[in-house]
Amino acid sequence: MKVVLRNPKREIDLPAPRNVGRLLRHLEIIPESVLVIRNDTLATHDEMLSDDDVVEIRPVTSGGAV
Repeated sequence: MKVVLRNPKREIDLPAPRNVGRLLRHLEIIPESVLVIRNDTLATHDEMLSDDDVVEIRPVTSGGAV
């Protein structure tokens, strides 16, 4: 499975864990701090992953009106 991370941007190849939550724990990422996109679709933390997936992990950002 290819994992695309940002800040800094990098790509890593990993064997697929059972689900998104387990991937985040493996990478030591706080689940509430990121969005996970699996094959161009937003993924839930219990979604199963496979070795041919491309997973992008994006930090959650917030902003407001000035």
